[in-house]
Amino acid sequence: MKVAVLYGGISAEREVSLSSGKGIMNALKNRGHEVVAIDFHPERLDEILNLEADIVYIALHGRYGEDGKIQALLDMLSIPYVGSGVQGSALAMDKAKSKLFFEHEGTRVANEQILYKYDFNEQDFKLSLKLPVVVKPNQEGSTIGLTIAEDMETLMNGIKQAFEFDQTVMLEEFISGKEVTVSVLGEQGEEQALPVIEIVPKNKYYDYEAKYAVGGSEHIIPARLSAEQTAYVQKHAVRAHQVLGCEVYSRVDFIVPEDETQLPVILEVNTLPGMTPTSLYPDAAKEIGLSYEDMVEKLIELSLKKHK
Repeated sequence: MKVAVLYGGISAEREVSLSSGKGIMNALKNRGHEVVAIDFHPERLDEILNLEADIVYIALHGRYGEDGKIQALLDMLSIPYVGSGVQGSALAMDKAKSKLFFEHEGTRVANEQILYKYDFNEQDFKLSLKLPVVVKPNQEGSTIGLTIAEDMETLMNGIKQAFEFDQTVMLEEFISGKEVTVSVLGEQGEEQALPVIEIVPKNKYYDYEAKYAVGGSEHIIPARLSAEQTAYVQKHAVRAHQVLGCEVYSRVDFIVPEDETQLPVILEVNTLPGMTPTSLYPDAAKEIGLSYEDMVEKLIELSLKKHK
């Protein structure tokens, strides 16, 4: 097939996307596909408008890739693409809105406080959560602009920093525990949760460096959870994927508290999970017998089915 790979892009996650794109392109070439590489930029839309390909593999992360915008353009051009459509992509990207859906499904979410740049006033600000607090831009991934604040000064600096990336900022209660992730794969209505991966960062927190530097974190498969905790995160990962309207694949992140009487907390759904050499989704796929190349092929096959 002729497969166009969109990668790079202009979001804060550009470097990660370049690495994901490289891996995907190599896998496709090894499988004998013709690959068209497009380092995507919104100012060069003619590259998309004049595109001739059997399918597009979106290897973009963050804005203009994961948020539904590029999916909408490809829909209008009737070009099939890998992964979730406009609605699932846009909802998953909006952390605050997606949490409403998770809560409605009975999945445990962290307590939060939402701040908007247009009416935020440092003097009038009152924190409604207990410290420590996690500060994150509402629509960024890869821990971009994220701060874990243990005091008010760090909190205020973290809010300022997060507003540099987004007009909306989410403050969440900090929940101590194991960070785990569940990859989801399959046709709509038949999705399966892959083995749960526990992430043990070398740094204090699972930050950008821990995610992408070689040796920055250790992935333990299967995660060291009880049978009940494993069943909970797998069931709620599939539920989260479905309730947002995601398609083909996603990766769902959770914090599992040390106290086993407390339920795991969902963090977010990633509709275009990283595909770099240190990424989690390929690790989960490998655990069910799918090599990196098999996985890419499988995602294309499921996506073509969806677009028929």
